[in-house]
Amino acid sequence: MIPIRTASALIALLAATPALAQTPSSDELAALVRQQAAEIATLRARLDRLEGVASASPAATAPAPAAPSPSGTPMPTPPAPQLAQSDPASRGTVTRPFAPQLVPPGPAERDVTQARQANAAGVTTEWGAGLPVFHSADGIYTFKPRGRILTDVSSTFGSRYNGRNITTTGMRALRLGLEGGVGTHFFYQFESDFSENEVDIVTAFIGWRNRIRPGLDYDLRAGHLFNDRGFEGSTGSDSTPFMERTVVSTAIIPQRGFYGVGIMPRLFWKTGHASLTVTGDRIDGNQATNDSRTVLGRAHWNPVKNDRSVLHVGLWGFDEALSSAATTLTRNTVIGGRFNGALRVSTGTLLGGRSTTGYGAELGGYVGPVWVMAEAGERRARLTGDRPDFLSKAWSLSGGWFLTGDLPPYNPRLGSFGQPRVLKPIFEGGPGAIELTARYEDLDYTNLPTGGRGWAATAGVNWYLNSFTRLQFNWVHWDTDNRAGAFIGPDDGETIGTRLAVTF
Repeated sequence: MIPIRTASALIALLAATPALAQTPSSDELAALVRQQAAEIATLRARLDRLEGVASASPAATAPAPAAPSPSGTPMPTPPAPQLAQSDPASRGTVTRPFAPQLVPPGPAERDVTQARQANAAGVTTEWGAGLPVFHSADGIYTFKPRGRILTDVSSTFGSRYNGRNITTTGMRALRLGLEGGVGTHFFYQFESDFSENEVDIVTAFIGWRNRIRPGLDYDLRAGHLFNDRGFEGSTGSDSTPFMERTVVSTAIIPQRGFYGVGIMPRLFWKTGHASLTVTGDRIDGNQATNDSRTVLGRAHWNPVKNDRSVLHVGLWGFDEALSSAATTLTRNTVIGGRFNGALRVSTGTLLGGRSTTGYGAELGGYVGPVWVMAEAGERRARLTGDRPDFLSKAWSLSGGWFLTGDLPPYNPRLGSFGQPRVLKPIFEGGPGAIELTARYEDLDYTNLPTGGRGWAATAGVNWYLNSFTRLQFNWVHWDTDNRAGAFIGPDDGETIGTRLAVTF
């Protein structure tokens, strides 16, 4: 049997010898030999990479055309090299044709080379909630894309006003962003939201974190910051147990909303955290006048915390000095679904605000797969002139039960809900996590002559396919009594809603 390298070199040499039939001179022969020796060396280098790769196609096993001899007569084709392979049936050995192909490296081989270079550089990738996290070789740099897609459908019926009995669709959130860090201290995050056909900058900050001593950490963030206010008010829209946050979160809130540009130091210990936020307006606020100024603080404590149970206690409050451009305090608060603009509890037109103060409390926790959370809050708006303050009141009681035995997605570091850890995802052959939820909430604006009131009772089911994909269903029975607007007087009805949510 002719060795693979020798046979291949011989084929190349014979293919290059037609010029010998012209009886070249000794110098020409010497030059030709040197040229062929260089080509053979190149072919051998390629064979070092390609040897061992066989082609199973008929073209690869067909005999090569006969090469002409120096005298011009055909020479017999050398036998193809054979590669011994084991035959399990006979427990002996059989030979099958093996013809290494002498071609430049293709895309697949170049990919392997690039991968080896990347590995040599030490760049590593790990997959978390749907997208990769990249780490540099020295461990200093990290980077991760992030985003969320929340698609809602809702339908309202039973109202005595036909204008409220509508079916709508919408994107509760359509976000794309990134986060990363440099070393163990510096970190950053940026996200834009594209829902409702608008581009809106939401989270955008840089931060610094460190440890004061074992069990006591802090971080400091600066930029466009999400409020740390209340249990559900501090929970992201992709992690709330219901399709819409409780009225405590949506009504007892600074006039600027959930975000503001400023600074937020946070302190963490083993059983809780505390934060202080000082901000101006949102990132797209009015630059023609002074910003409103908001100071907001929150703390939570877990007096009981173990592997299967947690007790949560929280307090928060804010004080807001309003800009001359933000004196309109009119509110139309969601009560039966975000995507029915006719279904709101309204304050009526309210102008001439000077400042607002809000505060609230949280009490709840979980035992095994069952959780419960109560929240209550008040907001006092001080008005210009001799008018009395306007007082808003709201409270809610919520609960849930994971039928599949999964633990509630409570984050003890932040005192809020996060993404769950699904024990048996459906993509791994399990049922996912199935949660039953219920909530009662009440909102009162009647301290104002034009203010309304409302309450809602919600029953829901959440099906978590894995830790970052879920389906939600909510049935809401709502009751409103507005004193202003297009839908005045007592009214009640039903709203059903579904959501498909993906967070990565």
